[in-house]
Amino acid sequence: MPATRPIWKGQLRLSLVSIPVELFSAARTSAKPSFRQIHEQTGKPVHYEKVVAGVGPVDKDEIIKGFEYEKGDYVLLTDDEIDAVKLETRKTLELTQFVGACEIDPIYYDKSYFVVPTDELAEDAFRVIRDALRKSQKVGLGQLAMRGKEYLAAIKPSGTGLILETLHYEDEIRKADPFFSQISSKKAEPELLEVATALIEKKTGAFDAKVFKDHYQAALHDLIKRKMKNKGRKITADKDDEIERPSGSNVVDLMAALKESLEGGRKKAPAKAGTKKRTSGAARKKAS
Repeated sequence: MPATRPIWKGQLRLSLVSIPVELFSAARTSAKPSFRQIHEQTGKPVHYEKVVAGVGPVDKDEIIKGFEYEKGDYVLLTDDEIDAVKLETRKTLELTQFVGACEIDPIYYDKSYFVVPTDELAEDAFRVIRDALRKSQKVGLGQLAMRGKEYLAAIKPSGTGLILETLHYEDEIRKADPFFSQISSKKAEPELLEVATALIEKKTGAFDAKVFKDHYQAALHDLIKRKMKNKGRKITADKDDEIERPSGSNVVDLMAALKESLEGGRKKAPAKAGTKKRTSGAARKKAS
């Protein structure tokens, strides 16, 4: 087990079966450079103070949470009062429904977490639920409360473990109509569609996350190294490094562009070592 603290501990429940589990964040943020705001004239970091109008800076232990029910009027809540809210989902994630693995629109997915049994005694029941989900090709749905919020969650198998995906609630998702209403419902032309489909098929392959690298983060790391090497002097971008953006007046024939894309990616199979290129009978006669 990696040396990291779980963000949630509780029970994963299916009907009368309860399994003690822990949640660990599946994403790492440490790979990205972290920036701080710096005062340019002095080079010192900028600090932020909690300030009350007419009072000035206040200490952290003087601050509590407040809900604004009217403009300027608040209901004040202490941490103890908030912690006293009794929700079963604070300690239990009950799988109340199961859906097909492809039935959830990707727009609902938020963050991913590893679900791990707390000990060997929990592994038998854990394996049963994991393998049953895999065999049925279903995703389990439930709710859990953590970090001051109750989440809708989806559970699915991953390797020897389970993955929990937090989901957005329906009222958290913007309606698409205002964004798509100006787009015509006209269908694509069959000839263009055929070439575009062939291009997609040509580029289709198994998903491998290792193939994709974060070029922006790599460039930032390189910039930081160069700044350190140049003792902080300003670095200007070379014109050769600038990316050319297509102008609106650059109208390209869509069919020609699709066909060129389709033909440009085709690679000829290399000849096997030790073999000679065959020539036709007509070619041999011409050569003789």
